[in-house]
Amino acid sequence: MENNSIISGDKPTVMVTNDDGIEGPGLLALVQVLVSTRRYNVLVCAPDTEQSAVSHCITWRHPIAVKQVHIDGATAYAVSGSPADCASLGISKTLFPSVPDLVISGINMGSNCGYHVVYSGTVAGAREAFLNGVPAISVSYDWVGAKSSINDFTLSAEACLPIINGVLAELRNKTYPPNCFLNIDLPANIANHKGYKLTKQGKSLIKMGWRQVTSDKAGGKMLSTMVMETDSTASTEINTSATSAEHLLFTREIRSGPVDEDDNDHRSLQEGYITVTPLGALSNVEIDCHAYLKEWLPNVAERLSASAL
Repeated sequence: MENNSIISGDKPTVMVTNDDGIEGPGLLALVQVLVSTRRYNVLVCAPDTEQSAVSHCITWRHPIAVKQVHIDGATAYAVSGSPADCASLGISKTLFPSVPDLVISGINMGSNCGYHVVYSGTVAGAREAFLNGVPAISVSYDWVGAKSSINDFTLSAEACLPIINGVLAELRNKTYPPNCFLNIDLPANIANHKGYKLTKQGKSLIKMGWRQVTSDKAGGKMLSTMVMETDSTASTEINTSATSAEHLLFTREIRSGPVDEDDNDHRSLQEGYITVTPLGALSNVEIDCHAYLKEWLPNVAERLSASAL
């Protein structure tokens, strides 16, 4: 897909989506900063409710509902679907009259590094645009409870402007690489960040388990940051009217935090850098694994035949 507005010299069109929902503070801060520059036409196509950690799920079996909402300076729609749904609909020319020049998914409340990009609805929103040939960026802020504030989203959005403008400039010159999208993570202390750092996706992963509970109020709420909020005011809401004494209730819990084994996106983020990680959509395995299976696979049929005898 290609939008000729950026090539013709008109103001570029940027579409924003997210997984925290259209009222999420990160999205609203990002849109406000983009609008305030007066350099872009800003569109918003985002979920009408929180869709954190839904990964790249799509709605297939039923229609989705779309409602226009008011966000100053932008044309905005709330969608009863996933981030991937929103990205797909927003670039389809079905909802908006043209394809945006750039899709930005975020700003997420919580980082998305390492293996967490697999779970992330924020990253999926950008990936969906990328899969359909539209340049995309996913943006996440490393929210830390009791330390971070809503204003940090504005600082994060402002810190992303040079990258956004740089990508649009490369698109205008037709020199931007088409085989990747960018995943940006901003450190908790965004006001004193150490600058931009090109990183690679690491293997960091928060280990989670399950615990049986006796009610929907037990165990706290898993936030989009993939940490547990134990404050009773933020307890998980479950429709217990649909449950009975025959049902068992289970809640996720954190077992251990991420471990960094080498220089990667998560480690650099914790060191205070704004990490810029190119991502694709292929799930290639480690070279040694592929080499092993290359020798193993031809012998499978022979071993099966021998065991049958």
